[in-house]
Amino acid sequence: MTRVVNRIPGRGAGIALGLVPFVATALLYLVGSQVRSAANPDDKLLPTPARLAETLRTYAAHEDVRSGQVLFWVDTAASLERLTLALVISAALGLLIGLAVGTVPVLRAALAPFVAALAMIPPLAILPILFIVLGLGELAKVALIVIGLTPVIARDISLRAGELPAEQLVKAQTLGASSWQLVSRVILPQMWPRLIDVVRLQLGAAWLFLIAAEAIASTDGLGYRIFLVRRYLAMDVILPYVAWITLLALVIDWLLRQLRARAFAWAR
Repeated sequence: MTRVVNRIPGRGAGIALGLVPFVATALLYLVGSQVRSAANPDDKLLPTPARLAETLRTYAAHEDVRSGQVLFWVDTAASLERLTLALVISAALGLLIGLAVGTVPVLRAALAPFVAALAMIPPLAILPILFIVLGLGELAKVALIVIGLTPVIARDISLRAGELPAEQLVKAQTLGASSWQLVSRVILPQMWPRLIDVVRLQLGAAWLFLIAAEAIASTDGLGYRIFLVRRYLAMDVILPYVAWITLLALVIDWLLRQLRARAFAWAR
């Protein structure tokens, strides 16, 4: 008898099994919305799919009366700009600090405890400080994401650098590699795939920090719009925006996976 842990589904079965939770959730929502709509046509908690589609069409295809802008795409562009900038800065800083901590013993002794302490600080707790020091503009929002992600990325890179086989480092030094060559030609190339992996793993946290910052002090963005309409219980706006954020996160994750697979195929 084949054990459950040894039963590997085929490609078709795997796709079908992966779709089951999504279909079940959609069906559960459809049933719930129909029941509540039948009891109260003006129900706001679970709007019908038709109402969701109409609201989404209004936000995504029509200009706002006050601003003259198509709000859905303005909010999307603003959030993606902040998120992309913050991810690039966090990845660059995390890689540099991680390599320094993971490869140079003196810097490890000096920086590792500090980086570990920074990683333990809840970023949302210092959001008011950022707004006081940096103001309510774009800098504070980007800084929140950078502060939240950089220590985590740096710690992960430093750990991976420290786990490289000692034989590689010994052989490189035996062949005359300097410290710079050791880092740039032996250690760094092996860190690129891991950097992409850790950025992927931190996407959820990045979106959390972004939405929190936009909700508190912003005039555009996906998080700003969600918290703006919550006072009106506008679930027909909130749910499409949440679904859109989820889709954007999945697309970014897929793009990073494709980058890793094509640029660093050897890492498989």
